[in-house]
Amino acid sequence: MTETAQPTIPQPYPFSDPHRLDIDPRYARLRQEQPLTRIRMPFGEPAWLATRHADVRIVLGDPRFSRAASVGRDEPRNSPRQTDTGILQMDPPEHTRLRRLVAKAFTARRVEELRPRTRAVAEELVEAMVAAGSPADLVAHLATPLPIRVICDLLGVPVTDQDRFHAWSEAIVSTTSLPPEVAESYVEQLLGYMAGLIAQRRTAPTDDLIGAMVRARDEHADRLSEEEVVRLAAGLLAAGHETTVTQIPNMVYVLLTEPDGWERLRADPALVPTAVEELMRFIPLGATAAFPRYALEDVELGGELVRAGEPVVVSIHSANRDERVFADPDRLDLGREVNPHVGFGHGVHHCVGAQLARMELQVVLETLLRRTPGLRLAVPESELTWKSGLLVRGLTAMPVSW
Repeated sequence: MTETAQPTIPQPYPFSDPHRLDIDPRYARLRQEQPLTRIRMPFGEPAWLATRHADVRIVLGDPRFSRAASVGRDEPRNSPRQTDTGILQMDPPEHTRLRRLVAKAFTARRVEELRPRTRAVAEELVEAMVAAGSPADLVAHLATPLPIRVICDLLGVPVTDQDRFHAWSEAIVSTTSLPPEVAESYVEQLLGYMAGLIAQRRTAPTDDLIGAMVRARDEHADRLSEEEVVRLAAGLLAAGHETTVTQIPNMVYVLLTEPDGWERLRADPALVPTAVEELMRFIPLGATAAFPRYALEDVELGGELVRAGEPVVVSIHSANRDERVFADPDRLDLGREVNPHVGFGHGVHHCVGAQLARMELQVVLETLLRRTPGLRLAVPESELTWKSGLLVRGLTAMPVSW
């Protein structure tokens, strides 16, 4: 441990601009030589960066590290603005109180009940794409509308409003893609939209998730504020589709461009559930680290002493390539049986919609394998365009043929 060592000068972070789905080689070197390192992000105070799987799990899962302690601090971040991230900025028991409100909607049993409906939506969208003829944009025809329709059904949000709330949701994952004043305006419009839907439920109760949240608020007003319900509903709507919209084309892209990808799944479609887990491990969805945790006391981590009050950010994609945990970690292995990836996070903030996302991704791949077994890129890989200025990496469009 280097408690008495001279403090090192924080390295600028991110180390490089995200390029496609590449991972900067510095992460591999840090895992070997300096698994906890000092960094300075574009905005906010310096931080520690954890790169090994074991350390990442500790930061995400150990109550000695707090998200709530970021409130009122100049937290390390990629965006000039600091935003209230609602439930993502809470610790238990406040976090538990809100998460319990929605967790029942995302249990494995409830998600399995949604699978037939999701299959029907996927079949309808792929049918329309095939009917339109190739080449077709997989992002526009399938990746974007499917998660939106599923989360709208679950929450009780009119899918006819999708263009509006999908645009507003970019503010949730934007770092520099939107000017700060536009991002702030989009967040306010999304919150106002959800407040309107909540008000409707009070005059016309429903059995959807928003209706259940309204009933819980009205029956237990001492435990839930109106603002908490509005922010939670808005966060579920945005997070419930934004990352899956991005991850669907990411997964198809990797399967079409990595050796032993699409062809192996086509030969053995029963591998799809295992393949989804491997793709969640393999794909560096996050463009950068985010959501720092603050040490509530001195903690030994990665051979260093993190002092009370210091922030730590974690690299999920570095943890998912840790050679101490994953055999041959830089190789896509669709049959990988032992796969403790942290693609959905870990600890109390583990993605509440992880089961829903898994199911949607499985259904999409199963439908494409069945309906378009000859799927391929319709343009050279070099002509694909990628999103920028967001917390997530993904394709803006994906022309495919079959």
